[in-house]
Amino acid sequence: MMRAIWNGAVIAETPRTKVIEGSHYFPPESLHREYFSDSPTRSLCPWKGVARYYTVSTGGQPNPDAAWYYPHPSPFARRIKNHVAFWNGVTVEGTREKKPANKR
Repeated sequence: MMRAIWNGAVIAETPRTKVIEGSHYFPPESLHREYFSDSPTRSLCPWKGVARYYTVSTGGQPNPDAAWYYPHPSPFARRIKNHVAFWNGVTVEGTREKKPANKR
């Protein structure tokens, strides 16, 4: 199980993330939405598109722009549409489930 943790609270958890450029992208349904609020911040990745951000708040402590996602990614990044990645002190822990090896 993969978990994103900020200020001692689990803010997202899922059995599987999508990893791109070293960042774990959590599916949108894995977020504990009570910790997230929209941010006006935007950024541009040349191959993924325009990222939007969330401020993450737990225990009265906000972490501005600590999460980002691509609502309209380029065709190259369509597999992470609306999936959320973290930085700025948010810890991602756990192990990704491995597919069983094919047995002959």
